[in-house]
Amino acid sequence: MSFDSQDVRRSILAKWHENLSKYGHLFSSDSISGSSPTSVFVGSYNYPKVFVGPLVPPIHGDTSLLDNPEKWTGRSLEEIVNFRLNLVRGVQKIQINQIHGRYIENLQEITMSSKSTDSDLQFTKTTSASVSLDGESAPFGPIGEIKSAKFYGTSAKKSIEKIFYDKDLKAQDAVLNLYNSGIEVSKIQKCFSIGMLGQKRKLVPTKWSITATDDIISKSLVDEILNYTLIDSCKLFLYAHLGNLFSVVLFPHRWIYLMIEAWYSNGILGVGSDFEDARGIQHPPAIAGAYFAAKLGVTEYLKKNKIQAGAIILREIRPEYAIPVGVWQVREGIRSAMRQTPIIAENFDDALTLASKKTSISKTEWLKKGNIMKLIRQKTMADFF
Repeated sequence: MSFDSQDVRRSILAKWHENLSKYGHLFSSDSISGSSPTSVFVGSYNYPKVFVGPLVPPIHGDTSLLDNPEKWTGRSLEEIVNFRLNLVRGVQKIQINQIHGRYIENLQEITMSSKSTDSDLQFTKTTSASVSLDGESAPFGPIGEIKSAKFYGTSAKKSIEKIFYDKDLKAQDAVLNLYNSGIEVSKIQKCFSIGMLGQKRKLVPTKWSITATDDIISKSLVDEILNYTLIDSCKLFLYAHLGNLFSVVLFPHRWIYLMIEAWYSNGILGVGSDFEDARGIQHPPAIAGAYFAAKLGVTEYLKKNKIQAGAIILREIRPEYAIPVGVWQVREGIRSAMRQTPIIAENFDDALTLASKKTSISKTEWLKKGNIMKLIRQKTMADFF
């Protein structure tokens, strides 16, 4: 079955408009009352004075599913887009270093909370329920500038509260402490974003905090993995969701990591990639946050099994992925891949052949665009000394 990205977007948008025909008054109003799924958003526009605020749906009760990517595995693209569209974003413009004051403190309490938080927001004017969906931007619900905000019934998670009040702990150590205490990565990212971690605290745009958190955790995991014994065979892990196909090849080698993304646009093959050896990556990845999100998924597997390997990830982005929903889906996609029973390949070349066969892109193209063999040859000597 062939998919057209525009058709997918039109179908999802049509159903959203159908929803608005019944409940539009809830999304087009000068106020909203509902339970925030402990969600806050920090924008990057106009940095360092940015738009900051809670995400609130027009419903009360347990709304945690609306902003919990760890629970979205197996959900359809339409379901996830609707989760996003149902959250009204209230905002105020705040300087990134202004983390004191009742408004930001309220948002920090929401972020710490272990349950959905009842919220009443008044806006300076009526919000618009009109939304647009394209292939470039993540979907968002209506936005309103907050005139007043009240929040009720927060209940802080003790492990987060403890870190919040520890002003001597560096942000990096705070992230790792929360991760090792079992706090979900998406929750840690929100704490980072709303200025709750570290010695010199400030607001961090949400998309930056997501990448920073994935980077900090995966880097720490690599430090541990470097002490483990190499795997003794080549393994292939496969997983597909939301129009993304992931092929993960692990092979006997000191830690080395390459991620290649490929997609067809108007019949033309587009490719992006980046890599690192045991010294880590020394520049912002060409494929941005997806690089660290995928790295986190694969390093978690290696740490859990106390093994070391080289890792190559092939990600094919298909037309069905018509609306980008965030790099969380890369992290959760790789986590899901690593939970599958692996295919054992006879050798490295056979593993790449099997990995490529699952995609619509030939092995030749993956090898050429990603410089896989060149990378392996170049790094082998450096990595073992």
